[in-house]
Amino acid sequence: MFRLMMSQAKKHPSLIPLFLFIGAGGAGAALYTMRLAFFNPDVCWDKKNNPEPWNKLGPNDQYKFYAVNVDYSKLKKEGPDY
Repeated sequence: MFRLMMSQAKKHPSLIPLFLFIGAGGAGAALYTMRLAFFNPDVCWDKKNNPEPWNKLGPNDQYKFYAVNVDYSKLKKEGPDY
């Protein structure tokens, strides 16, 4: 597959940016999926020791990828501990 891509890129150099952008998009999608799988509090990999990991989040924990105009260090807890 890689050899075919290299031979096509040598014959048609205008395909090189296409291969780069497709590769970068695929790599970005894979990295974002891995980030969601490992760092999202909704995903539970160890149900025996930590069945509800979302209950251990504090008000200062940022789990969103991008938060607009929110300073998580100044947030206070608004509910009881369970």
